[in-house]
Amino acid sequence: MFKKMSVLGGMILILGLVTASPSAFADDACVPVEKKRIKVEGYISKKFKKQRRAIFKEFSEMGNTRVALRPFPMGDTAKVVAIGRCVPAYIARHVLQTALKYTGGVENLVTQAFIAPHWFGVGVTMFDEPSQQKVTPEQVQQLLDPALSTEEFHALYRKFSVQNDTVPFFGLRSKNIKKAQ
Repeated sequence: MFKKMSVLGGMILILGLVTASPSAFADDACVPVEKKRIKVEGYISKKFKKQRRAIFKEFSEMGNTRVALRPFPMGDTAKVVAIGRCVPAYIARHVLQTALKYTGGVENLVTQAFIAPHWFGVGVTMFDEPSQQKVTPEQVQQLLDPALSTEEFHALYRKFSVQNDTVPFFGLRSKNIKKAQ
């Protein structure tokens, strides 16, 4: 009896997954930051360890954020930033500007397809190189432009964080299997 029920349950689950639209799994609309705060997470440089309380306050000055930063165990942090698609531009600019002061800088952006919508990663090390894209200091300055609306900011971020089609692999170039669809 249990075998029949588990087979039937498995068939219903598979049927539900096959017939469900992809949009059923992805929430396209962003919840306002007043209802769901932005989580700022990652690392600051080790040399700022004693000032971390003041630095946390500086990161959260814009409001509607939860800050969870740690001193990087070995000098400067990774020069990687990840900005979720629901982070408002004014918060993203503030956190990015503050991150430039307390990390090793910003040289790579993580593709938004790999990031939670209400998340901002500072000096993060959890993303591998195929999910990142190098940026120039000029491109970072373009992101810091206060005239950009939230939509324009994220369009520019997505433009700068497009993944490469190929990646280095044992001295050769091979297809980037981690490329977001």
